[in-house]
Amino acid sequence: MASLKALKMRIGSVKSTQKITKAMKMVAAAKLRRAQEAAVAGRPYAERLEAVMASLASKVTVSASSPKLLAGTGKDQVHLIVVATSERGLAGAFNTNIVRAARKKGEELEAAGKTVRYYLAGKKGRVLKRFLPTQIAHDQEMGHIKYVAFSDAQVVAEDLIARYEAGEFDIAHLFFAKFQSALVQFPTGIQIIPVPLAAATTEPVAPAGAAAVEYEPDEEGLLAELLPRNIAIQIFRALLENAASEQGSRMTAMDNATRNAGDMINRLTVLYNRTRQAAITTELIEIIAGAEAL
Repeated sequence: MASLKALKMRIGSVKSTQKITKAMKMVAAAKLRRAQEAAVAGRPYAERLEAVMASLASKVTVSASSPKLLAGTGKDQVHLIVVATSERGLAGAFNTNIVRAARKKGEELEAAGKTVRYYLAGKKGRVLKRFLPTQIAHDQEMGHIKYVAFSDAQVVAEDLIARYEAGEFDIAHLFFAKFQSALVQFPTGIQIIPVPLAAATTEPVAPAGAAAVEYEPDEEGLLAELLPRNIAIQIFRALLENAASEQGSRMTAMDNATRNAGDMINRLTVLYNRTRQAAITTELIEIIAGAEAL
């Protein structure tokens, strides 16, 4: 049985940890509101741009002269999986769920005979290196980001496009956590390079009386300009969703840790009191036994 001194030190240690987790929960809650507003505000633009890309792509006959980001390489052998994670831990299963979803997709592609490589955007995605050390195409740290900006997404997008133009891969998939609430975040995977054929060939039916639209320059010229921007926008959206999901998951994890610390303090306090009472009883018995012996 632990001594009274050891139990008292452990109770003090757990109380200190509880103070830290409680403070981290409050910080995450404060950051969550701003991150959530940014993620929600970024969705309409990203979704509208996808609709515009689908509309433009549906008016273009894909050929060898079409932009490579739309037409593709003509192959689907090499797949690049972009894993967007956070730079910090202590966020529950946030990073683990994203990595698990990315690995599952990679295993499915490998089972189909495809070559899979991983592009890590975020320090916590490096857990993949322990399992797939020879398949990591790039490791992009995002540690300088305090608040997500479009320029951060552009850096990743430009690097991906350069690698695509160099023939390093045929198809790129982006994995991130889509924010729904502080308690719910969904690991999500989308194809970002080239434009998915399903999206490119599906055009919403125009309402009756809708005005005809003329593009200037032509559709091909617009696509050449908008395709790279669309990739950056989708990555930017993923980073915003990740930022909100990370804070929500951290707030929940720290709340659970605070509650668990409270339960542990209660158990240790009961054990401390029982041990102290047992020591007092033992001393009384010894005193009474000594008095009777006299």
